[in-house]
Amino acid sequence: MKETLGAASALVRLTFLVQNLYVEVGRGCDLTQAQAQMLCSLSDRSVGMAELSGMLGLERSSLTGLVDRAQQRGLVVRENNPHDRRAVKVTLTAEGTSALNRFHDELTRRLSDLLQDLPATERERFTRTLGRVVAGVPAVFAD
Repeated sequence: MKETLGAASALVRLTFLVQNLYVEVGRGCDLTQAQAQMLCSLSDRSVGMAELSGMLGLERSSLTGLVDRAQQRGLVVRENNPHDRRAVKVTLTAEGTSALNRFHDELTRRLSDLLQDLPATERERFTRTLGRVVAGVPAVFAD
């Protein structure tokens, strides 16, 4: 008997599948899951610590440690705001951008492989449907 999944169950399974790939690809790129998420969040801009904390769902103390370790590895830099000494923005370095690009390219390839057995029309429909489902979610991973 073939198992029939409801939408919620299928989405939860998809979440686990994507999270596991995210961790696996990150590990292959020498990035923790948190580091990979942070690099994706910084892909095309500088972000303040408070905003980054909200984007990643981390307490500020946890984020400070994450940024410290990434800065020690040369992946990010902190930039002070000349108008507000308390405000700090985090920006990718050239090495951080390179690490992000390696991670992005491999994750994109692996995620695309998940759908390769679907006929082209189903892949296109699936992509359009997912686009509608996540339309209001901030972009943190560019196509």
